[in-house]
Parts: sequence; C-alpha cells; structure tokens
Amino acid sequence: MDLTGKKIGVAITGSFCTLSRCLNMIRRLVEMGCDVTPIFSEKVASTDTRFFLATDFWNRVVELTGKSPITDIVGAEPIGPKKMFDVLLVAPCTGNTLAKLANSMTDGAVTMACKAHLRNNRPLVIAVSTNDGLSGSAKNIGKLLNYRNVYFVPFGQDDPIKKARSLVADFEKVAETLEKALDGEQIQPIIVAK
Repeated sequence: MDLTGKKIGVAITGSFCTLSRCLNMIRRLVEMGCDVTPIFSEKVASTDTRFFLATDFWNRVVELTGKSPITDIVGAEPIGPKKMFDVLLVAPCTGNTLAKLANSMTDGAVTMACKAHLRNNRPLVIAVSTNDGLSGSAKNIGKLLNYRNVYFVPFGQDDPIKKARSLVADFEKVAETLEKALDGEQIQPIIVAK
C-alpha cells in the first residue's frame, strides 16, 4: 500500500530521548506525501529537557507538518466524529501511555485521540519506548497485542547491558508498519534485534 495522501495522526508522548528520531520519522512521512497532524501529550507540549526546549520542538514539528499540534482533550475529541485520520500513530509511546491505553484511561490529548480514533475501527499503531518494557510495562504490551485494530512498530532492547528491561521501537520500520496496519495486518517480526 502507498501512504501518499493518507491522513496520519502522530501522537507524541514524553520519551524525550527519542524525539529527534520522531522528527526524522515525521519528515519521512511528509516526504512520502502523507498529511500529518501532530498531537502532543501535555508534557511534550510544556517540558524543557536536555534534548529539546518545548518551544523548539513545537516549532520544528509545525515547520515539518504545517500544523499546530493538538494538545488537549477538547482538541482531540473531534478526531472520532470527524474521522480525521486513516491511521493514528503513537510515537514514541511511553510506558505510562501504554498503561493508560491498555486500561481504557482517557486523561489527556493522546489517550483521547486514541479512544476517539479507535471508535471508527481504524488502525492505531504504537511505537513503544519505555525503560520498563520487559518488566512493569510488559503486561500492558501483552494486553494491547490482543486488542482489535492495535498494531505495533517492531521493537527490541535498545541497550540490554545498561538497561536490561528497556524497549524501543525501530523507527525505520514506521512507514512499513503503517502500510500493513492499513491493510489490517501486524508487521512481522514484532521483536527485532538491535
């Protein structure tokens, strides 16, 4: 499947160390002809870190997409009724967001976007990035793997020696994962060696 012209929501949560990969991913999607709408968690919208100042990251995303991010529940709620996206991507998806999605909690822009989008039986793609993927978040990954219309970008251990329980998605496989998800398929293999 070709992604040209596809309307893609990109929901960004606070795995701040992967935000530069996220910018590269958004750039590639836009270059492929995708219509990308950014959605920021409240922390991404407002937190300055050693990786990015919040305003710098905001400005770079707006420059790439031509759109201001959705940042609250009120802005995210119309995603469902208006059928705004062909596919919604959460990248990076933190352990905190995984837990909320796995347990149907809707408390911010990203979780509302996911809930609103899934009501239309459209694909939700998760690009996990969490330091506890092989511990506390493992059960939530397992739950979400069983949910209808939820797909994962292939992931693996990013640093098995220093961070033995940490998992991160392979951002190079995002486009291919989106294509498969739009066809109703989970890309394989899900677990990749880093």
